[in-house]
Amino acid sequence: MWALGPDRHRSERCVLLVRSIWNGAISFGLVSIPIKLVNATESHSVSFRQIHLEDGGRIRYRKVCELEEREVTQGEIGKAYEDADGTMIPITDDDLAALPIPTAKTIEIEGFVPADSVDPLQVDAAYYLAANGVPAAKPYTLLREALKRSGKVAICKFALRGRERLGMLRVVDDVLAIHGLLWPDEIRTTEGVAPDTGVTVRDKELDLADALMETLGEVDLESLHDDYREAVEELIAAKASGEEPPSAPAPAPGGKVLDLMAALEKSVREAKESRGEEVAEVAPMRSRSTPKQPTGKKSTAATKKTAAPSAAPTKKSTAKKTTAKKSTAAKSTTKKTTAKKTTTKKTTPRKRPA
Repeated sequence: MWALGPDRHRSERCVLLVRSIWNGAISFGLVSIPIKLVNATESHSVSFRQIHLEDGGRIRYRKVCELEEREVTQGEIGKAYEDADGTMIPITDDDLAALPIPTAKTIEIEGFVPADSVDPLQVDAAYYLAANGVPAAKPYTLLREALKRSGKVAICKFALRGRERLGMLRVVDDVLAIHGLLWPDEIRTTEGVAPDTGVTVRDKELDLADALMETLGEVDLESLHDDYREAVEELIAAKASGEEPPSAPAPAPGGKVLDLMAALEKSVREAKESRGEEVAEVAPMRSRSTPKQPTGKKSTAATKKTAAPSAAPTKKSTAKKTTAKKSTAAKSTTKKTTAKKTTTKKTTPRKRPA
């Protein structure tokens, strides 16, 4: 469930430990563990600037005081709460730090639960926790090893960036990590999202879906990368060098899937081909109303049904002889002889009489 980033990024993550975004302590019963909070993730998305289309000039945002009508620096900017009547109530960082709640500077562990009991919908931002100072190493290691041995995660509460958050403490390699969790009331219900309950799925369809899942197999998360970002970088490089940007591939022929079984069979076949596996020819699915085709030695009746249109007169005469056979058993020998002759004649059908 929880995947680590590629090994090549581990050295980069170690550098991030120098820059903490929050200092505090983990409260583990009566044990207090001084820690520093650092970002555990980073964005590699290509960022763009806004420009004036007419001349390419950069569009910038300036912070202006609406009373003095002048631009102000970041050091002159604070925060305030706007009351219902528009009154601004200044709130300082010191005010927030002095809030009478234990989580202002402490990560309070509330309890421990199995890791799979946490709904992935709740998982938000991730951070690493570094021991803050030599005395913190012993209790830090104690909590880490206790979590490892229990196979559980710790549910906690902490305050960060102006609000109290729910969190989940777990072990990543030999480091404690904390995931911000959404509060349960921040997760919307699924009511009205699922399709109508009148839809039914047949066992054969489920079998093919299982076969497709098995053919696709597991995925190595370390091997996945951002194709969109790479395409954007190629586009930028082409434009910067004055070359023609790479053209987009022709879209695959779309259309409404009318036959779910056929689509599943094709998906299984293509998945096997992409993995270099031998693919047995899959017979097209028959409708229930379509009769089964005879196998083995073809009977005279089957031969008659598949005969060319030019042999129509012969078919009619044979049909009459079949009727006669039902009414008079004595004529069966003559009818069989005629049928054999008719079968022979089908290879060189005689001309229709004028």
